[in-house]
Amino acid sequence: MPQEIRFATFNVCNLSQPGAKLYDNLAPLTPDEYAAKVLWTAQQLDQLNADVIGLQEIFSMAALRDVLAHSSRYRDATLCGFDPAPDPVTGEPRLTPQVALISRLPLAGPATAYMVFPDGATLPDGHPDLDRFARAPLHAQVVLPDERIVDVLVIHLKSKRPDYRHGDSSEGMDNSALLYAQANLRSLIRRGTEAVALRALLSAMDRDGRRPRIILGDFNDTIEAVTTTIVMGSGCAGVAGEELSGRLFDSNQIQLGRDRLRHVGYTHIHEGHYTTIDHVLVSEEFNPASPNAVGEVLDVTYLNDHLLQDKPEASDHGQVLVRMRLFDRNERHLI
Repeated sequence: MPQEIRFATFNVCNLSQPGAKLYDNLAPLTPDEYAAKVLWTAQQLDQLNADVIGLQEIFSMAALRDVLAHSSRYRDATLCGFDPAPDPVTGEPRLTPQVALISRLPLAGPATAYMVFPDGATLPDGHPDLDRFARAPLHAQVVLPDERIVDVLVIHLKSKRPDYRHGDSSEGMDNSALLYAQANLRSLIRRGTEAVALRALLSAMDRDGRRPRIILGDFNDTIEAVTTTIVMGSGCAGVAGEELSGRLFDSNQIQLGRDRLRHVGYTHIHEGHYTTIDHVLVSEEFNPASPNAVGEVLDVTYLNDHLLQDKPEASDHGQVLVRMRLFDRNERHLI
């Protein structure tokens, strides 16, 4: 009998302990603000009601465990994630955002965080941390209800926030505009390099063993952006029967329930512009156009009503929920 599974991605927006100073322009959460954020995040998780959820902007695993304790659906779920490593010089904890994964399905083994870029990917000289991700992708092997194993990666690529350097001066309009342009270029270079590094990781995983794959993440760019298409890959063009192999597909574009006339999916609002920068990508095994399909995307839902409400405890990202159907192992899939 066909079975349904649900995957989601959720940027929770700066989940940290009360009193933690994250950024110079962001006041720490008070105890009351922290309690409100924990409760809202837990309720949002329960509303998603997904089997597997990838999360971004986790500054504290203890805070995330507090969220799960306030949830009615995920108190007993498996939690995968890592607190940032201490500063190598001072030994003090570093407050940097990380990704995490919650699963109500069993895992085939411990989750892995990829800190360092694979060979061949590096940032230009002058960039800090030339050979590593700003937010390490998290990889877990999830056991589906039919006992197949699917590789799930949670990612968070560099934002479009301008990457200014220490000593930059904004004196003079022309100089200010140039520094702004250069700072934006640095952000783009980092996001693009992280996309290349992620594509290299995915290709290496293909060589080690071909399994269904799902990417849950905040890409900080649209599905048509160059950085996103780098992650999605090009497949094995020119090889008969392998044209879709290695490629990833936007679940929104291949869903069966897509209504092209009334589609209003978006996950972020910036300066009045509504965009979708959070995506769930799937491998060919969930694309019904592939002869290797083991399932299909039924529909994609965007939870974004809170973006239009004045709730300081809410995330500034909408969530993406993907509902899939697994084919029965004895079911003959016709293209």
